[in-house]
Amino acid sequence: MTGTLFLCATPIGNLGDMTPRVVETLKSVDVIAAEDTRNSIKLLNHFNIHTPMTSYHEYNKVEKAKQLVERLLAGQDIALITDAGTPAISDPGEVLVRMCQESAISVTSLPGAAACITALTLSGLSTRRFCFEGFLPADKKEKKVILQELSEESRTMILYEAPHHLVRTLEELYGCMGNRRLTLCRELTKKFETVIPTTFKAALAMFETEEPRGEYVLVIEGKSLEEKRRREIASWEEKTIEEHMAYYENRGMDNKAAMKQVAKDRGVSKREIYGYLHGAE
Repeated sequence: MTGTLFLCATPIGNLGDMTPRVVETLKSVDVIAAEDTRNSIKLLNHFNIHTPMTSYHEYNKVEKAKQLVERLLAGQDIALITDAGTPAISDPGEVLVRMCQESAISVTSLPGAAACITALTLSGLSTRRFCFEGFLPADKKEKKVILQELSEESRTMILYEAPHHLVRTLEELYGCMGNRRLTLCRELTKKFETVIPTTFKAALAMFETEEPRGEYVLVIEGKSLEEKRRREIASWEEKTIEEHMAYYENRGMDNKAAMKQVAKDRGVSKREIYGYLHGAE
């Protein structure tokens, strides 16, 4: 009989957010795989947990995952924890979960704190539709592509950033998105929790005299549907109506359907498009 992998959420700051179920599980499993055993030992000592630990982090995630899968197949139960929050969220735990699924090993998640969700609920921005980006990539070409995608995103966006990269990231986001609303969150659930509703421009001005401290969660307003519509209309207006019609007809639309779509794109009536084309003949 194979063992079970338990994904155990740990507090992101306030130890009072540790759930009794996670404490019980960490005490009962055969081993705890921790992102940083030096950091996690403090948590375990606080809750009087004496289960053996092994390291599982970004730099050993593939080879160590293979070893952990072997132990699970041998019948051991393993708990996975990260330094703070929910494992597999912006975390190498996703590799281990995938390997477990491929080996038909049972995986269950014990919910708890997650900085991205905590920040979203505090942001004052729309929570109905949102997306999580995590940390932007270090590679400049990849980052450029992602920034372009995010600039067109209509959902609320959640990003993580380290203090020494924060100003540069704000400048890049401002450059591709314009002066959007955002909420900066740091020290979440801790004594000096800080939540700052602001804009890119105001945030950059603030950090001219104030040094960023601690890890930040950025919750960013998505592009409004009205803004997207204005941008689309502007792009179509750069084309002639004949070019606009040809765009749809070359993709298989008949003349009538293309005319209807062109009118919709340009925010005018179909009669106006017909009149222009008829007069141009």
